[in-house]
Amino acid sequence: MLAAGVLLVGSLVVVLAVGKWKRHFTLREVLKPLGADITQEANGFTFSHALGAHSQYKIHASKVVELKDGHRVLHDVMIELYGEDGSRVDKIQGSEFEYDKKGGTVKAAGAVEITLMKPGVAPAVAPKATASQVVGEKAKGTLAAAAQNAASGEIHVETSGLTYDLKTGMATTTQRVNFSTVQGSGSSSGATFDSQQGQLVLDQSVVLDTARNGGSVHIQARHGEFERRSNLCDLQGATADYRGGQATAGLAKILFRDDGSAAKLDASEGFTLVTANGDHLASPTAAMNFNEHNQPQNGHLAGGVVTDSARQRGNVSQHVHGTAPTMELEFTPQGELRHTHMESGVEMHSEEITQAAVDSNDALRVNRTWRSPVADMEFRDAGHGKLEPASIRGTGGVVITGESQRGKGAIEPSRLAADEVTGEFGLGSPHVANQVASARNSAVQLTSMIGVGHASLQETTTTGTQQSSTGDRLEVHFLSANAKAANSHSGTSQIESAVLDGHVVLTQQSAPKPGTQTDNSIRATGGRAIYEGSGGWIHLIQSPRVEEPGLQVTSEKIDVSRESGDAFARGNVKATWINSGPDQVRPGGAGQKSNPEGATNEGAPVALGGNGPAHVVAGAAELNHASGETIFREHARLWQQGNSVSAPLIVLNREKQTLVARSGDTKEPVIAVLVSQNGSGGAKAGGIDSSRNSKSKPATPSVIQVHGGDLRYSAAERKAVMHGGALGTVVAETATAKSVSNEAELTLLPAGNHAGKDSGQGQVDRLVAIGHVTVTSDGRHGTGEQLVYTSETGEYVLTGSAATPPRMTDPARGVVTGEALIFHSFDDSVSVESGGRKTTTETTAPK
Repeated sequence: MLAAGVLLVGSLVVVLAVGKWKRHFTLREVLKPLGADITQEANGFTFSHALGAHSQYKIHASKVVELKDGHRVLHDVMIELYGEDGSRVDKIQGSEFEYDKKGGTVKAAGAVEITLMKPGVAPAVAPKATASQVVGEKAKGTLAAAAQNAASGEIHVETSGLTYDLKTGMATTTQRVNFSTVQGSGSSSGATFDSQQGQLVLDQSVVLDTARNGGSVHIQARHGEFERRSNLCDLQGATADYRGGQATAGLAKILFRDDGSAAKLDASEGFTLVTANGDHLASPTAAMNFNEHNQPQNGHLAGGVVTDSARQRGNVSQHVHGTAPTMELEFTPQGELRHTHMESGVEMHSEEITQAAVDSNDALRVNRTWRSPVADMEFRDAGHGKLEPASIRGTGGVVITGESQRGKGAIEPSRLAADEVTGEFGLGSPHVANQVASARNSAVQLTSMIGVGHASLQETTTTGTQQSSTGDRLEVHFLSANAKAANSHSGTSQIESAVLDGHVVLTQQSAPKPGTQTDNSIRATGGRAIYEGSGGWIHLIQSPRVEEPGLQVTSEKIDVSRESGDAFARGNVKATWINSGPDQVRPGGAGQKSNPEGATNEGAPVALGGNGPAHVVAGAAELNHASGETIFREHARLWQQGNSVSAPLIVLNREKQTLVARSGDTKEPVIAVLVSQNGSGGAKAGGIDSSRNSKSKPATPSVIQVHGGDLRYSAAERKAVMHGGALGTVVAETATAKSVSNEAELTLLPAGNHAGKDSGQGQVDRLVAIGHVTVTSDGRHGTGEQLVYTSETGEYVLTGSAATPPRMTDPARGVVTGEALIFHSFDDSVSVESGGRKTTTETTAPK
C-alpha cells in the first residue's frame, strides 16, 4: 500500500509525452509546421514552440524524411517539454518516430525512453512568462539550468510499440512498459492513456519494486487505472510483499497528494494482511490514511475482521484466532503499528500445546477464549523488523473461558470475568543477533492479567471439584512455557499466582461420593485471597471465614487447597457447629431429621450431648474436606452448653461422628467437663429405702470433670472413653468423689430425654472407672478394679477381683471389704455386698 505512491508516479510515466500535466500537449502541434516545410530529407533540426501563454517545448532531430505515402519519419529525436511556470523539464527520446497524416496517428518504430521530472525540483521560470521571454537569451539560460538540475527527481520510462491517435488523444501500447524512480522500479503489460480525460489504464501484470524503511516492497496488480485530475488510482487484485509480510486487496483505491505521496487507501472486495511473523489479518473493507512520507497514520477495518497467528518455539506450539466487526489501527510516526481498537463484540480464541520433555504423549493443551464488547491491543518492537503484542485491554464486561488437559487426562475448565480486564504479554522474540532463527517463530504468551469490577475466577480440577471466587479486583500471573513443561506431573493449572481483593467470596463444591447426598460444599470469605498456583493453595487473609455444612471457622489466616478443599486456619481460630442436635435437617432431605430412630447421624456435625451450637477455640485448625475430619491444635477447647473438652489436640470427624482429644503434656492434660444430675432422695439403694435417712440430699445439677491423656467420644453411641495415655492415669471428679484409674468411660443420656430445667442437653448417665481404681470421698479412701457411678441414683459401686476385693478405709469405721462396696452420695452411707448376703454399715462423718 505504501508503495502505491511510487506506482502512481510510474504510471504517469506511461503518459508517454502525450500529456502529463494540466495543459495538454499533442504531437499534432509538433508535426503540423513540419508537414508544410519539410518535403525531403533534412539534417540537424531543432524547433521551439510555445504552448498557450506560458508552457513551451523544444524538439531536436538529426534527420527528417518524407516518405512517398505521405508519412514522415524523424530520426534521433529528443523532445524537451517545460511546464507553464518552468518548474519541470520532461524529455522524450527515440531513434525513430513515424507520422501518418492521413490516419492521424504517430507511432514509435522502436524503443522509446522518457524522462519525467518531479514537479518543484528544478528551478522555475518566472510565472506568466510570455513566449518572447521564453525564447529570449535570458530565458534560455534559465531553461538550460532547469534541464541540467532535473535529474534529482526524475522518472525514467522505457517502452515500445507506442501509438498515439491525434484525433482522440489516446496513446496505447501492447508492449511491456518499464519505469524507474529514485524510490524503485516497475512494469506493466500494455497501457492506454486518454490525454483528454487524463486517465491512465495499465492493462495487466502491473509490477512495482520499491524500498521502505530499509526493506524492499514488491507490488503486483492484475489491473490499474489512474485519474490525473483527481489524483485517484484504482488497483484490482493488488498484492504488496514487504520484508516477509504481504498485503492484498480485491480493489484498492489510492488517493495521492499533488507531490505524488499517498494520502489515503480504500480497499474493498476483500483485504488481507500477512505479517513477517506469519500473522493473518483480513476484512471485507479497509481504509488507511498516510502522511506526506507515505507512512501509515491510522486505519479502519470493517465488515467482520478476522485475525490468525501461529507460533512454534521449542516444544511449544500456539495458534490464535480472533474476530471483531470492526478494528481501528494506530501507527507511530515511523509507520509501525502500535495500537488496535476493536468493538461491537470481540472474540479471540487461543490454543497452546506444550510437549512434555520426558514423555511425548504427556502434552499439555490449554485453550482460552476471550469475549468482550470492546478490546484494545498495544504492540511493541520485537526486533529484527517484527512486532508483537504488548498488552490487551477489554471493557464493558470481559469473559475469558479456558480448558486445560494433560495427555489423555480429564479436561479442566476455567472461567475469568470482570468489568474491565488488562492482560500483559511476555517477550516472545529474543533480542540477540544469533537467535534470529528462533525469534522468527517465537510464541508470544500471556503472562499476567488484571480484572477490575465484579471480578470472578472459576475452575474445575481433575477430581471434579468446582471452585468459584469473586471479588472487586483480580490479578493473575500465568506460568511460562518452560514452567509448564517442567511441571508435567503436577496438574494442569496454568496459574502461577493470583490475588483477589475486596469482598472476596470463595465457593468450592467437591464431586459427591457415589450413593450419597452429602453436601460437600465450602464457602470462604475474606478481604483478600492469594492463589498459589504451584502448590495449589488459596491463602485467605483480612478477617477470613470458612463455612462447611453446619461448620463455621474464623481465624487470622486460612489456607484452602484448590485441589482437595482442605483448609488450614492459624491464629485465633474460632469454630462453630450449628444445628448439631437431633432436630437438624440434613441437606437434600427436606424435613428429614439427621438421627431418626434406627438411622445413623453420618455427615451431621459432631454433638457433645446437646442441642445448641458447639464452639471451638484454638491456635490452629486443619479441615480435611474429603474425610470430614477437623483437627484443632494449640490449646484447643470445645464446648456445647455445659459440656466441654480441652486439650492440645482435638480431632472431630463429621462422617464418623467422633471426637478424639490427645495430650502428651502433664501440664496440659485432656480435660472433659460434662454435666451430671445428682441422684434423687427418694431412690432406693441396694434394696434399702434410703428415704428413712433424715440426711438425704435434694437432686441438684452438677458436673463431672475427667483428666487424662487420650479421650475418644462417639456421638452415635453417646459414649466417651478417657485413657491415661502418655499421662498414665485418668482422674475423674464428681461433686462428691474423686477417682484415679487407667481409663474412664462416660455414657451420656440423649438430649431432651430426661426431666429438669437442663433437659435440653445430654447429661452424664453413668461413669465407669476401670483399672487400678482409687476413689476418695469425704475422707474415705477406696481401691478396686472398677468404679461405676450412676448419676440418676448418685451411687458409686466399687468392685475388684477374687484375689483383690475392693477395700474402703473409713476414718471412723476402719477398713471395709466385700464383693462390692456401694457408696450412696445422697446420704453418705456405704453398703457392702458379700457372699450373696448384703450388709449395711452406716457411717456419719463430718463434712
